[in-house]
Amino acid sequence: MKVLALLSLLSLPAALAVINNEHLKTEVVEAVDCARKTVAGDKIEVHYRGTLESDGSEFDASYNRGTPLSFTVGQGQVIKGWDQGLLDMCPGEKRKLTIQPDWAYGSRGVGPIPANSVLIFETELVSIDGVGKDEL
Repeated sequence: MKVLALLSLLSLPAALAVINNEHLKTEVVEAVDCARKTVAGDKIEVHYRGTLESDGSEFDASYNRGTPLSFTVGQGQVIKGWDQGLLDMCPGEKRKLTIQPDWAYGSRGVGPIPANSVLIFETELVSIDGVGKDEL
């Protein structure tokens, strides 16, 4: 039943597509159609901008470096909010992830991120490694 509800949300217009749970709110900002979406185990490249919900201050952005972040989704290489929030995504799609501390850095502070911070990431999936344009 939950799968059907999730699939129905994904078919909504981009501005309305929101997936919520107690740890993560995922909003599709710019939808893209494709045949092959991200799954756990895919090596992906993602551009992002991270801000603190508390004051809106930016703590990191791949756009500033001009290079997307590359990692394998679903393997614990990034925070859990990313591992879950970037699944079922098409290259070119943009999402806003609002991640609660328990799926981010929790009670420990990391660099400019204070302990127990709610994080907001504007994300854009650049590519799925090994998936050609004809498979999208």
